[in-house]
Amino acid sequence: MTELIIGLAGNPNVGKTTVFNRLTGMRQHVGNWPGKTVERAEGHFSHGSYDYDVVDLPGNYALSAHSMEEIVSRDFIVDDDSDVIINVVDAANLERNLYLTVQMMELGANLVMALNMNDFAKKKDHIIDIKMMSELLGLPVIEVNAKTGDGFEELLTTVEKQAANPIDSSAKLSYGDELREHLGDLQALIEKDNNLLDVPSVWTAIKLLERDSIVIEKVQGSSQSSAIMSETDKVAGHLQSLYSEGAEEVIANARYAFIGGLMAEAVKRPAVEKESTTDKIDKIVTNRILALPIFAIIMWLMFQFTYTIGAPFQDLIDEGFGMLAEWIGGFIANEYLASFICDGIIGGVGGVLTFLPIIILMFLFLSILEDCGYLARAAFSLDKIMHKLVGLHGKAFIPMILGFGCGVPAIMATRTMENEGDRMLAMMLVPFMSCTARLPIYAIFIAAFFAENQGTVLLAIYFLGIVVALIVAAILKRTMFKGLSTPFVMELPTYKVPSVKGVLLHTWEKVKGFLRKAGTIILACSIVLWALSIFPLGVEYGSADSVLGMIGSVIAPIFAPLGFGTWQAAVAIIAGLAAKEVVVATFGTLAGMEEDDEDGITQLVHDTFTPLSAFSFMAFTLLYTPCFAAIGAIKQETNSYKWAGIMCAITLVTAYIVSFLIYNVGLLAGFG
Repeated sequence: MTELIIGLAGNPNVGKTTVFNRLTGMRQHVGNWPGKTVERAEGHFSHGSYDYDVVDLPGNYALSAHSMEEIVSRDFIVDDDSDVIINVVDAANLERNLYLTVQMMELGANLVMALNMNDFAKKKDHIIDIKMMSELLGLPVIEVNAKTGDGFEELLTTVEKQAANPIDSSAKLSYGDELREHLGDLQALIEKDNNLLDVPSVWTAIKLLERDSIVIEKVQGSSQSSAIMSETDKVAGHLQSLYSEGAEEVIANARYAFIGGLMAEAVKRPAVEKESTTDKIDKIVTNRILALPIFAIIMWLMFQFTYTIGAPFQDLIDEGFGMLAEWIGGFIANEYLASFICDGIIGGVGGVLTFLPIIILMFLFLSILEDCGYLARAAFSLDKIMHKLVGLHGKAFIPMILGFGCGVPAIMATRTMENEGDRMLAMMLVPFMSCTARLPIYAIFIAAFFAENQGTVLLAIYFLGIVVALIVAAILKRTMFKGLSTPFVMELPTYKVPSVKGVLLHTWEKVKGFLRKAGTIILACSIVLWALSIFPLGVEYGSADSVLGMIGSVIAPIFAPLGFGTWQAAVAIIAGLAAKEVVVATFGTLAGMEEDDEDGITQLVHDTFTPLSAFSFMAFTLLYTPCFAAIGAIKQETNSYKWAGIMCAITLVTAYIVSFLIYNVGLLAGFG
């Protein structure tokens, strides 16, 4: 079998990940690029006599040195010995997509274009002459449908031909006589040094004129450095005097002129663009009056469906673990071994796994909202409010929304923000978003105290996190992070029906992480908690006389003003620092699985809390210091323990103040 290394490149929201999922299915894994915090998705599959290794490159609009994603993409094209780059483009927004294509042509990439979403282009009366486009670009153009898989066989056959006979499409680029002449002068100097010829000389010349810091650094180590930089300055000065614009703007205009000529030759478009379905929906969904109520309704429906559908399955799993513990307990004569397996392992890990249906459904709904294009609208709609109240633009809300899934990728997503101060502030806010690790905590308290209003209470918790985050942001923006935010520019993707396969793959990827955590961190913590609950030997298991009880009793007075000054609540909060699911594992270990009471954990929290203190406890677990993984992510992103420590301090103080107010104001209002 011949191995092919393929990169998938394209703008955000062009269906690139759908292509990746359809090609690789479950044969994929996600990690980071070596030495980078940018996510790398890689998958494998076979076709004919070829073994494919496919890398899903970050979604980019350009290949500059302005962001880590752009640098990662161009480094892969230049340095990673890829055989072919599949450039996935959105046929309905072809002109914008071609800007990245042109830059990859400059880079000398061995390209095959996958023309996706042509059905959307046809609805807009955009008729693309694919043969003409291929001829003008000098590279194969294949029409595909990422959702249905149409055209994929032809795409892969073309990729295999292109890998065997690479084509340099840079020869097709035409930027006008004036710019071509000056680029030619620079190229002649660059070509005198063989160390600079790992990429086409035209690309190096263009990047020098664009003042690309990485290329400049490389050229400065060249034997022709002085002559090249002198000629670069000369050409830039000449272009400035000729066009009254900087060299970077002149090159961008030349690229768009080339694209404009291509569009005129290969694409027929109506004189007046007709209003699309997306435009019609956006008039309602992004309306300045209706946007927030719609967002609230969608969130409420998501939570309501999550509990309504998930609760029966949760009860079945809970009952199953109870029966398993009872069955295993009947076989084991040694009471300590029986307690270890039934109370420690099944009670701890099983107590968390009972909430798997709710977590699966939450991830499923979030994946649907993301893939259909709505989450981008939520960020857009909140931009004006965030800018006015907080001084932070809506782009910061994208990591915050991602935080509803998991804080670690949400913290990593802040790197897309251009302003460093805004990025740091967004990192401080992500931990206030209610990640799915907290869902099991809410589930046991809502089941015990708020069974009749499950969706509403859960929505209130999530909105509490958002409101608190905005208040904290307003304070920090006026103290630690003073300064103007950069303008908010983002693309709103076309609405589309999510791919079933894509949604299921997204959901599985996240659920897999939860199961991995259950088998490692939560299991280890459950064993430690069990040991602390049983020693010293002879005391009642999980009582105040155990080591765990004694530790909790020392800490408990700190939380008494918040309404949950019991030792059980105290140890659960401390254990939750490892992972928020361990809060439930703590109650599960204490409740055990051998009790006659079927409700186990629910009964324990019912005996330990009141409705008001339960809500205060939920608020505290929502807002206090996130798990070790999220703390580590902030340290990694900032390369500083200082900011990780500041985040821990901010979240802990905020959680204490908010829970204190909830409990004490609630008492005054008569909710005790």
